[in-house]
Amino acid sequence: MTDSTHSSSNNPNNKGLFNRFLATVEFLGNMLPHPITLFAIFAVAIVVFSGIADWYGLSAIDPRPEGASGRDPDGVIEVVSLLSAEGLQRIMTGLVTNFTGFAPLGTVLVALLGVSVAEHSGLLSAAMRGMVMGASKRLVTFMVVFAAIMSNTAAELGYVVLIPLAAMIFHSLGRHPLAGLAAAFAGVSGGYSANLLLGTIDPLLAGITTPAAQMIDPTYVVGAEANWYFMMISVFLIAILGTFVTEKIVEPRLGKYNPDEASIDLSQNSIDRLTKQEKLGLKWAGVSLLVVSLLLAWTIIPSDGILRNPDTGEVAGSPFLKGIVVIIFVTFSIPGFVYGRVVGTMKNDKDVINAMSKSMSSMGLYIVLVFFAAQFVAFFKWTNLGTILAINGAALLQALNLTGPEVFILFILMCALVNLSLGSSSAQWAITAPIFVPMLMLIGYAPETIQAAYRIGDSVTNLITPMMSYFGLILAVAVKYKKDMGIGTLVATMLPYSMVFFVGWVILFYVWVFLLGMPVGPESPTYYTP
Repeated sequence: MTDSTHSSSNNPNNKGLFNRFLATVEFLGNMLPHPITLFAIFAVAIVVFSGIADWYGLSAIDPRPEGASGRDPDGVIEVVSLLSAEGLQRIMTGLVTNFTGFAPLGTVLVALLGVSVAEHSGLLSAAMRGMVMGASKRLVTFMVVFAAIMSNTAAELGYVVLIPLAAMIFHSLGRHPLAGLAAAFAGVSGGYSANLLLGTIDPLLAGITTPAAQMIDPTYVVGAEANWYFMMISVFLIAILGTFVTEKIVEPRLGKYNPDEASIDLSQNSIDRLTKQEKLGLKWAGVSLLVVSLLLAWTIIPSDGILRNPDTGEVAGSPFLKGIVVIIFVTFSIPGFVYGRVVGTMKNDKDVINAMSKSMSSMGLYIVLVFFAAQFVAFFKWTNLGTILAINGAALLQALNLTGPEVFILFILMCALVNLSLGSSSAQWAITAPIFVPMLMLIGYAPETIQAAYRIGDSVTNLITPMMSYFGLILAVAVKYKKDMGIGTLVATMLPYSMVFFVGWVILFYVWVFLLGMPVGPESPTYYTP
């Protein structure tokens, strides 16, 4: 948290029941240790609890049929204690491979290499500015939210570039700058999971979902494209809802802007429009993207496409889907380099390497987080605690007759509430997936569908929690336009988005998945038969 964040929490205007609730959330969130420390504590706790559970003989009846892969002959799943000599030996010998074998690590880093070229060449920034600043006044709100959602491919760019830019654009149009800030914040953060393209978050979550699903089915693999269809349609829903909330609720509530409220000289609040060279760069980047897309289509659309499944000739299980991370790398790096060559930000291979190096150097915290998260996930799997909790939890849901689609309302709500205090998407999923993915699989739902539901809950409350990593940055931008802006004011401004997004996204999920019977992604099943 920045100093401005702390001082704003003492604002005398931030009183009342709602603001006391927000203060409580902030206080409880601040009490939590760093996510890395949290994972280390959880890993140690798993070791200790496995010893206690083994002492008491905690077990569960394996629901899988006899002869199923991974099922013991006696059909009983027992806790494996890590608080023993054998457990300590397994921990010591598996510590490194737990880390290097953690699926999200390699996939995220490879995808980020490609995204980094597009980001550091200036392509992503120019594309977002061109999209927003080129929109008509009637469509500017929609384009701000839409561009903000699309910026999730490189989320930091959305927070750092698009949110301040949206505030400037609204101010230049005579509208309240905080309405522009709120619209962009809603798209970047509230619509965090939605996108027309696959980004780094897709392989990251899929890599966590896969080992969780393998607690029930050791052969199950969740691909990075698992939620692509649902996330694509979600872009338009969030863009429409974000536009509605901005123009019908937030902007009228803010009223006419008074420049005297600003803490900066707004006369210097200029917007950098696209230059001729940047427009030319975007044109050639688009051409290169079209060429790459056509080449990829040639490998998968024809029945004899070289990236189709060599055994079945189908798209399902094909090298194309299994190599989706490589496709992300290619479709960002090539247009990124072409743009850089045209505008002069990238002249040779050294510039490309430098761009990749800069992104990798910023991933140090993530790599440390992955090390401890990987130990927690591995320990949880070794001990069988996740499987036993899932079986008992599924039995409880069946006893309460909560096995229908309505169970997802509770699941999404739980994820949204947890997100108030644990803002990291990967950290939250690494903790909850080993419990809820097997549990919901046992009552008949596929991991791909479960992951899609999680992404709704993980996104909608990003807007109203001070624990979100960029919350301090957003507040700092807001203070420029309203010098007495406090945490409560910002959260109150964003709360309508969270509420509308939650309701609208849950309805879309039910209509898409259960009423229309549409898959959440390519070859992604809705149901799972244990």
